[in-house]
Amino acid sequence: MATQPKMLFVNLPVDDLDKTVTFFTALGFEFNPQFTDQNATCMILNENTFIMLLVNSFFQNFTKKSIADAKTITEAIITISADSREEVDQIVEKALAAGGTTSNPKMDEGFMYSWSFQDINGHLWEVVYMDQ
Repeated sequence: MATQPKMLFVNLPVDDLDKTVTFFTALGFEFNPQFTDQNATCMILNENTFIMLLVNSFFQNFTKKSIADAKTITEAIITISADSREEVDQIVEKALAAGGTTSNPKMDEGFMYSWSFQDINGHLWEVVYMDQ
């Protein structure tokens, strides 16, 4: 039997939790107050997928490795889906208006359309629409 987890939690280190919450709130994301304090917050992507945003010093408690500086090293690309090409553009435009930067130009493969940005901590986000 294949393993099929019921939920996904992605943990990301952040420099300033308040500024990071402000950034993602501007994109329309919500947070679970039960899992929010001065060290971390739980950003809700959907009912089963969450991004845990952890202040660097708190994040360090969970690893013996050095924390990558996402502004200079790519540690991962987080891809989220959109329901249309227009929604892809809206999400990335909100990210740019909130202080993010463009990561790659728009990509149009016909059946797949994407655009990417870096959040204020340097993490890479790709927003993709796939015409099925």
